[in-house]
Parts: sequence; C-alpha cells; structure tokens
Amino acid sequence: MTQTRKKSVQKSSPIYPHPITNQTVLIVGGGHVGLSFALLLADKGIASTVLEEKVYPSISPNDDTDRTHYLDSRNTALSRRTVQIYNDIGLWDDLQSHACRIDAVQISEQGSFGYAELNKEAENVESFGQVMENAWLGRKLLLAVQNHPLITLIDGATVTAVSESKDSVSVDYQQDEQNLNLVANLLVACDGRDSTVRELLNIGISVHDYNQSAIVGVVQTDKPHQHTAIERFSPAGPLAVLPLNDAQHTDDATVSGYRRSVVWICPKGEEQQYLDNDELFLQTLQQAFGQRAGKFVRTGKRGAYSLIRVLAERQVQGRCVIMGNSAHTLHPVAGQGFNLCMRDADTLAKMLARQVTVGK
Repeated sequence: MTQTRKKSVQKSSPIYPHPITNQTVLIVGGGHVGLSFALLLADKGIASTVLEEKVYPSISPNDDTDRTHYLDSRNTALSRRTVQIYNDIGLWDDLQSHACRIDAVQISEQGSFGYAELNKEAENVESFGQVMENAWLGRKLLLAVQNHPLITLIDGATVTAVSESKDSVSVDYQQDEQNLNLVANLLVACDGRDSTVRELLNIGISVHDYNQSAIVGVVQTDKPHQHTAIERFSPAGPLAVLPLNDAQHTDDATVSGYRRSVVWICPKGEEQQYLDNDELFLQTLQQAFGQRAGKFVRTGKRGAYSLIRVLAERQVQGRCVIMGNSAHTLHPVAGQGFNLCMRDADTLAKMLARQVTVGK
C-alpha cells in the first residue's frame, strides 16, 4: 500500500498463526465493526489500514477502567457466534470480564396470556450469548488494533474521493488540513448508516422510517435477573430487558444481580419526556413491561435513537465492499444488527484468506 502520511502507533510483535502476506486492505470506518474486521484480517496475516473520521482517545492497558456510574452505560447483546469469532482471534479472554451471559430468553406480548421461553439446558448450549458494555468492547478493540503490527490506524481523517482501477482502489482524504491519498488492493466501507464511501461510489439505498425511537439505558429492578433476557411486544413496539454484570465498585451489596440493560421502542416524538423525567420513564416502562422482571426502581442516563432501516442496493462494486451498517442498518428487535455485521466481517476475512492462498 502506498501512503502519503500515517499516524505512528507503538506496536508489539506477537507470533502469528498464519504467514504475513503483502495483501493490503483499506478499511474506512473505525467503529466496532471496522476494528473487529481489521483484527480478523490480521489474524490471517493480511495487513490493513483503518481510516476513522473521529479522533481516538489516548488509552493504555493501565488506564482506570472503573465504570463512572452504576446505572450509566450502553450495551450490546453478542450472539454465540460473535463470541466465538472473538474467541477465535484470541480476544475473548480480555472481553469477558465485562460480559454477562444469557442463560434463558423469555418472549411475551402485552395483553396476551402466557409466554415462550428458551433455556440453555433444553437447547444444549453453554448460553444464548453475552451482554457487554459498548465502552469496554470499544476500548479493548482499540487497544488490540493499536498494538498490532499489521494494522495502521489513521484517525481524524475525512474521505473526500474514491477511484477504482482493475488492480487497485485509491482513496483521497483530509487530515490536519492536508490532502492525502492511500492506494490498496481492496476498500471495505464500515463507515455507518450515512456512509460517505457508499455515496461516493454512487451506490443507492432503500430507506424505511419506522417512525419510532429506541430509548436505551440501564435500570435496576427489585428482582435479580438470573441471567434471563426478556423481550416483550406492545402496541408501541418491542421492549427488551437484558441481564448485566454488576458494577465493579458499589457500596450497596443489595444491588448484586439486579442491573439490567433496557431497549424500549416508543413512537417518534415521545422520547424526550422519557429522557428528561426518570419517574415518568420508570412508570411507563413498568406499565408496558408488567411484573415479569419485578419492579423498576432506579434508572440512569438514557439516550434516544431514531429507527430507520437502510439497505444498500449492492454490497460489492469492483474492488470495494460495503459492510456493516453501511450495507444494512436494521431495527433492533432481537438484537441482530451488530451480530449480522460480525458475520459479514468474519465471512469476508475468510474469503480473502482463501484468495491469498491461491495467489489472487
């Protein structure tokens, strides 16, 4: 890969399970999917460069990682397959301290009798997945990428142009008021729902606005979660309550096992009142959810996100691949968005590794 300027990063020298090749990949978008894809490629000996528009924070393995507040966190449900992917590249041991396994899943509908339940013993699985704090996942991915010799990180970079040839793809970008360029064998866009690369490649999208907002936060209940994830459907939309690990430090021993992640779907335009008023949020949540999780007694800071489905008209164009939320941004029901992105990343990394072995 030819490059005009790159950010220098201190790197270690691990032993690779696969031979290093001169195959080069440029990844635009350094979120969870982009960083994970870079690590998947590096595990197979394939070099990559990650371009990220935001500026990464300065972190080190010795940084204080205590949670800032017991009830303030955003979280992601990782499927069994996603957990296996991270385990395959040797990252899960670092991640699992902040993960809470899902042993059972309950599904019900407001106003209907009964519910469906899956449990790990009946399905003969070790769990149905894990729930993890986004901040912890992002921090560990960034540390792993920063310390890998096969991965170059360039942050604070805004992509301005993309051009393709038979044998390569070229990307122009701006960083620190300089116009720079990178050339690679393959470009993979992981730059999110409003993908700049997708737009520059003139790849169209289909869009569906659900006219809903997802309110995301953390609550405490008066019943322990017992590693059970609960999804409940109401006229306003689905509501998911997921188990979380305990905070690292708390003076109140009674909160052990009572911390849960909430994703609540409400009609667009109603979300602000639930962000501003804790009591109203808890009362309305209780009315929609019922008593299956017990009483919702505390809540922390919450965020609201408009729900829009975005699907790219195509995911491959020449030497460019559209991946992750750039290719498909989905409704959060069943928590499949990030996990589908990880399956895309794992599949593409394996395909590229096979192509390397045959010299293409």
